[in-house]
Amino acid sequence: MATPSLRLPIVAGQFYPADDASLRRELATYVVAAERQRYLGGLCPHAGYIYSGPTAGELFARLEVPGVVVLLGPKHHPAGAEFAVWPGGAWRTPLGDARVDDEVAAALLKKCALLEADERAHRPEHSLEVVVPFIQFVNPEAAIVPVALGPMPLAAVRETGEGVAAALKPYRDDAVVVVSSDMTHYEAAASGERKDALAIERLKALDAEGLLEVVASHDISMCGVWPAAVALTAFRAMGASAGELIRYANSGEASGDYDHVVGYAALSFA
Repeated sequence: MATPSLRLPIVAGQFYPADDASLRRELATYVVAAERQRYLGGLCPHAGYIYSGPTAGELFARLEVPGVVVLLGPKHHPAGAEFAVWPGGAWRTPLGDARVDDEVAAALLKKCALLEADERAHRPEHSLEVVVPFIQFVNPEAAIVPVALGPMPLAAVRETGEGVAAALKPYRDDAVVVVSSDMTHYEAAASGERKDALAIERLKALDAEGLLEVVASHDISMCGVWPAAVALTAFRAMGASAGELIRYANSGEASGDYDHVVGYAALSFA
C-alpha cells in the first residue's frame, strides 16, 4: 500500500522491464562505459526504452551523476498543479526507492513562486519516471527532485529558471538538472529531423526565448519545451556557455516505420 510520500511506478512492464534483473540488463546495453564529465545538466527522452533507451543511455554514459538530480519534465495529464514539485519521500522503481531530497525541493519552492508542492500532478505522469532508473543505475545513492511543468509564458519561464538557479546555488557542487523531453511527434522522419534540428540549435545556444519561438513558429511538437526553456534559463544563470548534442535518433530505428516517428535527443550543458 502506497503511503502519501511514496510514488509507485505506473509504466514498469510497459515502457521498461518490471523486474530488477531484466531492467539492469537492459540499462547496461544503453549506458555504455565512457569518460564521465561534470555537467550542469542534460536533456534526454522519455519514451519506451526500446525506442528512446539508446539515446537516454548516451547522456547517462557521459553524465557524472552527483548526489541530487533535479528532474524537469512536462505534464501530459491535467491532474494536479500546473507547476508541481514532489516535496519528499521516495519514488519506487524495480531498482528500489530513489529518495526525494526534501531540502532541495523546499529550496525550489521558496525561490520559484509558480511552483507548488503537489503529488497529484506526478502520479499519472510517465515523463520523469522513465528517467529515474537511469539515475539509479549510474548512482544508486543519488536523490531526486521531480518537477512537472505545464505551459507558461516567457516571463514565467525566465522567473522560474532564475529561481531554479538561485535555489541550487548552495548545492552547485552536488546537483545537476536533467530535462525530460521527446522531440517531434508522429511525422515523417525527414520532416521531423528538419524541425528538430531547429530546436536543437536553440538548445545548444542556451536560447530559451528562441526555443519557444522556433517551436511555435514551426509547429514542433516537443512536449518538454517549457521544462527545457526553464532549464536553459537556469543554466545561463549558473554560468553555462553552451549545450552539446550527444545523440539524435527517432523511433523508426526500432520500429522500422519512418513515416510516423518520434524524435529523441540527448544533450549536455556546461
